[in-house]
Amino acid sequence: MNAIALAVGAFIGTILRYEMEKWIEPLPNGLPEGTLVINWIGCLFLGWFFTIILFRFTVPLSVRTGVGTGFTGAFTTFSTFSVETINLIKKHQYSLALSYVLLSVLCGVLLAVAGYYIAKYQFNKVNRERNAS
Repeated sequence: MNAIALAVGAFIGTILRYEMEKWIEPLPNGLPEGTLVINWIGCLFLGWFFTIILFRFTVPLSVRTGVGTGFTGAFTTFSTFSVETINLIKKHQYSLALSYVLLSVLCGVLLAVAGYYIAKYQFNKVNRERNAS
């Protein structure tokens, strides 16, 4: 069952990334904005998802695997990020390559933390409402 959930999640994540990359053009300076935005969204979502299911919902392992590893793993792309960084270096755009790496890693971690706090806020809000009634 986990393998099927993984495959379904990966299929959906791949198609969504493909469609989003068609919408988001690289910036005129060459910064691969599409991959950057997609990876940031994935970081925010994964931070939120694994926190909300930890505190609020009982989710079967197959769903966690399908959404967390399958969907988010296929939606985000470390390999594309790496190749795009190498391509910037090949074009002698060193400062842009460094900016891309720093923006990807630092903002990615910050957005995962933000996802965690958003989920914690949602969990605490539901608990407060339950206790008030």
